[in-house]
Amino acid sequence: MLVLAHISDLHLDGSPRATERAERVRDRLRSLPGRVDALLVTGDIADHGAEAEYEEAARILGLRDPSGPFPVLTCPGNHDRRAPYRKALLGEPPSDGPVNSVQVFDGGAVLMCDSSIPGEDDGALTDDTYDWIEQTLDELGGDVPALLALHHPPVALHHPLPDAYRLGDPGRLAALLQRRPEIAGIIAGHAHTPAATAFAGRPLVVGPGVTWTLRLPWEGDQVADREAPVGLAFHVLDDERRLTSHFRVVV
Repeated sequence: MLVLAHISDLHLDGSPRATERAERVRDRLRSLPGRVDALLVTGDIADHGAEAEYEEAARILGLRDPSGPFPVLTCPGNHDRRAPYRKALLGEPPSDGPVNSVQVFDGGAVLMCDSSIPGEDDGALTDDTYDWIEQTLDELGGDVPALLALHHPPVALHHPLPDAYRLGDPGRLAALLQRRPEIAGIIAGHAHTPAATAFAGRPLVVGPGVTWTLRLPWEGDQVADREAPVGLAFHVLDDERRLTSHFRVVV
């Protein structure tokens, strides 16, 4: 069994508000009486893509602390910039290619996929990223259940803001899922609202936002609820390859 804590859309910008909200959810996770296998952060970690914002994220998330309570897994969002993300957040040489990585656990694997398009808010998975997914799954041998993590959801969530900037060419991703039964589900961010649906016959779970929560059309005209508490999700991939998600608020 694999247990992931999941946060998204921190939008760290150097402001006390953004810092406090990110530190609040971090402190909640570190105070859990039981241990999760990893913390997954699905993009828009920085608000402007500045190197200083990623340095703050690395400090808050404990990415430089080898004694941390759990690994921290990340993928970029549309507000992120690849070169400073690599340099300050991951400690890697700066470059502008897609930021893709995989983490393998006893209960499964998590493939963190870069759906960002430099300079744009829309999402896409490049040919290189699709090739990387296929190669990674091949190396896992087909018998390890895998979760795909990316920023942009590939389906409409019934709000005009995230639906205007979702993942492009969802049919190509659906075809990948049909070829790859070992993919147990997709975990995304971007929408600032916890949501659960299905895509190509697999679970698709969207994590809540740390910085603010999206108001749906029937909840009022104001898009961003900045007073809503910080959101957090827990995803469980069990021995039957079933994905179960639980949502919490952090006050």
